[in-house]
Amino acid sequence: MFLQQLHQIKAFVFDVDGVLTDGTVHVTESGEQLRQFSIKDGYALQLAIKRGYHIIIISGGRSNGVALRLRGLGIQDIHLAAESKIDIYNEFINNNDLKAEEVIYMGDDIPDLPVMKLVGLPVCPSDAAEEIKAVSKYISPISGGKGCVRDIIEKVLKIQNKWYDPTPSAHDGSINTDETLTL
Repeated sequence: MFLQQLHQIKAFVFDVDGVLTDGTVHVTESGEQLRQFSIKDGYALQLAIKRGYHIIIISGGRSNGVALRLRGLGIQDIHLAAESKIDIYNEFINNNDLKAEEVIYMGDDIPDLPVMKLVGLPVCPSDAAEEIKAVSKYISPISGGKGCVRDIIEKVLKIQNKWYDPTPSAHDGSINTDETLTL
């Protein structure tokens, strides 16, 4: 049943902390909060966008660095410091003429639960909260921030015959610092 549902997917909704990151926040002496992202997730996200899928980020967290990273991957629909994930999700599906069964939501903790109960295909990383696992139709064997996003995107793109890219790009959305590497 799960694999059959992947044929209908047109959009992905992702939380950030615990999904795109491992949920760890490193705080510098100046108070800056740093998060770590997986390059494998980044490749899958930019490929999904290239293939025409809708990607939206809905997170209660707020970080300029997170927004910068996600925009660098080509994601335009980024909602940080979200107070009502349901309102943002409903607006997203209405604005993009999507049905619930065409949407995957990957979340990992209690604030994701209300939206996960609405989407057609709720999924989560292996280290999600038990309440999230209980409503998920797929639990990735991979934990948050370690490639779980790539896992679900890759499954969808493969089942829809859109995974292989004959002209892959080495660009992963990393920030261009205009530095030249010489060997």
